[in-house]
Amino acid sequence: MKNTKLIKELNNALSLELRAIILYSHYSAYVQGIHRIHLSAHFNNEATESIGHANIVRSAIVKLGGIAVTERNTLKIKHTKNYVKMLEEAYETEKRAAQCYFEILKKLENFNDDELYDSIESIYFAELRSVEEVRMILSN
Repeated sequence: MKNTKLIKELNNALSLELRAIILYSHYSAYVQGIHRIHLSAHFNNEATESIGHANIVRSAIVKLGGIAVTERNTLKIKHTKNYVKMLEEAYETEKRAAQCYFEILKKLENFNDDELYDSIESIYFAELRSVEEVRMILSN
């Protein structure tokens, strides 16, 4: 298969999105106190965004003739009821995803598939926006 390295990186991105879906859904259920009003919705929105990203990446893998992973990334999801720790985990998750998509974009620069490049670039920019949003929430 000529796209093996690209498919491997896309599968890594997919596994990170599957992990993010679980992480955000979990935190949405467990966030408590006054912060629940805003953070539960925020985490639910992030889970929904991750579902969309996963669908785009999965379709790209299929388009390239690969087999999409069905297991999430094995990085541990920390259980907590502390909203600051949840946000710190979200921040690290978003930074990791942004870096992953950045690496994929570098591989796609000369790949000659504008649709695929645009799809991944769109996800990359969404991840960067999420990084900045969580950074601002964590700022004092």
